[in-house]
Amino acid sequence: MAGPALEKKLLLISNSVCHGRPYLDHCADAIRQFLGGVTTIAFVPYAAKDWDGYARQVRSALAGFGLKVESVHETGAGPHTLPDHPAVFVGGGNTFRLLKTLQDRGLLDQIRRRVLDGMRYMGSSAGANLACPTIKTTNDMPIVQPADFHALGLVSFQINPHYIDADPNSTHMGETREKRIAEFHEENDLTVVGLREGSWIVVDQGRATLHGETGAKLFVPGKAPAEWDRQTGWPA
Repeated sequence: MAGPALEKKLLLISNSVCHGRPYLDHCADAIRQFLGGVTTIAFVPYAAKDWDGYARQVRSALAGFGLKVESVHETGAGPHTLPDHPAVFVGGGNTFRLLKTLQDRGLLDQIRRRVLDGMRYMGSSAGANLACPTIKTTNDMPIVQPADFHALGLVSFQINPHYIDADPNSTHMGETREKRIAEFHEENDLTVVGLREGSWIVVDQGRATLHGETGAKLFVPGKAPAEWDRQTGWPA
């Protein structure tokens, strides 16, 4: 009998928009494959302030995939509930606001339980961060204060979405992404995936595999950073 590790299916996307392309266009084939057979999907808009506007944007984009979208905030005035659909999409925006709102509304555990029971999880940017053990490797400002930084814990590694390699010719004196991840490893013992824009991770049958054109860099504690060999999957 399959356990939760084998039941969970995740699509973790670095970014919703690639330069010069429509919303989710760069990963459209991956979405179609991942959501094959799904006709209605739940949506979590909490990373943005305007839930209605965000839901309209996602509803318009996913209509092209033949999907009907029901946002969690449309289930009632409150508390919100997770609609009983075979898949959920957690959109990007501010990761701190996303986590705090999920905590405040009691939806974090609901989503975790449902995904471990087989509900498909698609997350972009902040939504990809949310699948990790914590949100400590987000790029966002802490514009609100969650109760803590613990996230869904659906994968065993952290993600840094929108990862940018350092420009050796830059005169900018602020920390690079690689430096910030090194600081994370001074206090935490978790692998970090620097997921470049244009790439995504698929989790299925307990394995994580890398897809897309731009690749990802792996930051394993105690080891030099290295490119993720897209031919190699590893335990999620």
